Amino acid sequence: MVNPSRIVLARRRNGLTHVELSALVGVSAQSLSNYEKSRQEPSTDVIKRLAHALGFPVGFFHGADTDPIPAESVSFRARSKMRAHQRNMALGTAELVVEFHDWITAQLRLPSPDLPTLDRPDPATAAAMVRARWSLGQAPISNMIHLLEARGVRVFSLGPSFQDVDAFSFYRGSTPFVFLSTGKTPERSRFDAAHELGHLVLHCEERPVDRPQAEDEANTFARHFLMPPDSVSAHMPQSPFVDQIIRGKRIWKVSALALTYQLHDLEMLTDWNYRQACIELGKRGYKSAEPGGLTTRETSQLLEKVFRVLRAKGLTLPQIADQLDIPEAILTESVFGLTPVVIQGQRREAHLVRAPLTLVKS
Repeated sequence: MVNPSRIVLARRRNGLTHVELSALVGVSAQSLSNYEKSRQEPSTDVIKRLAHALGFPVGFFHGADTDPIPAESVSFRARSKMRAHQRNMALGTAELVVEFHDWITAQLRLPSPDLPTLDRPDPATAAAMVRARWSLGQAPISNMIHLLEARGVRVFSLGPSFQDVDAFSFYRGSTPFVFLSTGKTPERSRFDAAHELGHLVLHCEERPVDRPQAEDEANTFARHFLMPPDSVSAHMPQSPFVDQIIRGKRIWKVSALALTYQLHDLEMLTDWNYRQACIELGKRGYKSAEPGGLTTRETSQLLEKVFRVLRAKGLTLPQIADQLDIPEAILTESVFGLTPVVIQGQRREAHLVRAPLTLVKS
């Protein structure tokens, strides 16, 4: 029997309205609405046409009920400017990835979440509290994704079709999820990861994520988490020149503009010097890119380990996608392009922060 919630999910994942999908499938928009509301059962032929138009296996539409993610619980950037189809596509992808994650957790035991939820402190204080809880001291963070994964955050990627969605996060039960765009510079992606951590830590029922101030609070958290004031004052001179800012940003692996903003916030740059530094950085191309910046993008260490274990069990990504009735392309672009392949004889560099996982005993 066809599950109406699956039709809704596949349509929203493709960013289509009833009218747009009806033109592709050859049925009326009213009929599609009836299918989704269980008022009418689509024929086998219609289901095949829906599957073809939406790029999903026929079996997907016969799966279990989906559990929609409420839009108001998700930390979308520039929420008021985001179009409905962009939001629906992102939420649809997230729902499918949660299904994939639940399948993984049935096979493997992943790190337990270790995130405090702080609804009282200001963002700067909250950043310092999380650093203290995680014993990070004042040292620069070598890899944000590895750090989040080691603390139980599930980090996934957003592919090229989500160019207008920088990042977002949410809780599913007690499990925190973060989605990061692969179209940003490595420095900005690190900042996005810290920004989403700020949402997860700061914004709960008492301080909901859809408040107008939430984005500013998450930005402040991210700056202080990545660039602690004591660390910045220890490494940077008062009123630094632009060349000193460009050299200094490499210490914390942040963008030049992010460091400039933090210097101004810490009163190490006057208002005038801040404006002049931003103008000069813009002339040098730092508003749209990061010249001479990081060459390696952070990726998931946890998913790489997951795929290594699954490969040892004889499971490949196409097989996993087939089991879940989820298009392989959606999974591939959600896992940083990683594939469950082990290259014999190649040894990977060890990382300081590790995310352990163990097999679940059946």
